[in-house]
Amino acid sequence: MDDPNVDAYIPAVMAKRAEASGIRKANRDLLSALFLAIQAGAFIAFGAAFFTHVIHDSSLGLGLAKLLGGLAFSLGLILVIIAGADLFTGDTLMVMACYSGSIRISQMLRSWLIVLMGNLIGAIAIVMLVFLSGHWLHNQGAVGQVALEIAAAKTSLSFTEAFASGMLCNILVCLAIWLCYSARSVTDKILAIIFPITAFVAMGFEHSIANMYFIPAGLFLVNHPDFLVQPADIAVHTLTLKGALNNLIPVTIGNMVGGAIFVGSVYWILYLRSGAPTPKAGADA
Repeated sequence: MDDPNVDAYIPAVMAKRAEASGIRKANRDLLSALFLAIQAGAFIAFGAAFFTHVIHDSSLGLGLAKLLGGLAFSLGLILVIIAGADLFTGDTLMVMACYSGSIRISQMLRSWLIVLMGNLIGAIAIVMLVFLSGHWLHNQGAVGQVALEIAAAKTSLSFTEAFASGMLCNILVCLAIWLCYSARSVTDKILAIIFPITAFVAMGFEHSIANMYFIPAGLFLVNHPDFLVQPADIAVHTLTLKGALNNLIPVTIGNMVGGAIFVGSVYWILYLRSGAPTPKAGADA
């Protein structure tokens, strides 16, 4: 006989859990919301720094190197989900509570703004600490060289590329979070996170909060005396505040569309809208 305390939650229950999460987030006080967001920005930055270190000297070929890098980057969302923090890209699922009338649009937008700002603070804090630690000088500066290449590649994207890549990224990120709503244990959540996050990183999609680490890292490094001489194929001229905004703005919008429309809206329609089918007891979906 199936044990109801062990089996994963079915999608209809997952939708209710996602809605309840949105309600909690919308009603948090400013201080709690800000500090949880700062934590999330720092956690994702740790994942980004880990990714950079893992891929910087890989001889496995591009595909396998990105696969290992994606596994490393998964650390960020694992920390967010298990340790508890608020990540802007995941919070786009708050639209489910908004559609149901459980929270107001103004509450959702206020939460998004606070979390986005807090994520930025947390990510920048880790950039500064990594810079002060001398980590980028490891392996004769090879770690910093790769960090610079990553940042330059991101700021060289066109608006359309950045927007579409942001959409694809957050579809996978929000699916990882959606899968976590089915989980009953820490192990379940970790396994739910690893594959979607590894996929988006390995395929090179754009995550706004990760880019709040990657791009400022490039801005720090481009004028660092140990990295002033750059290979000709690195577009360091794009590493400016304007270049950063040219990436972060379309990526952030793409993340919002990918998470809110392609994941949150779809699952609300399937399971929470008025008239949606209600599964019978013991059903699997």
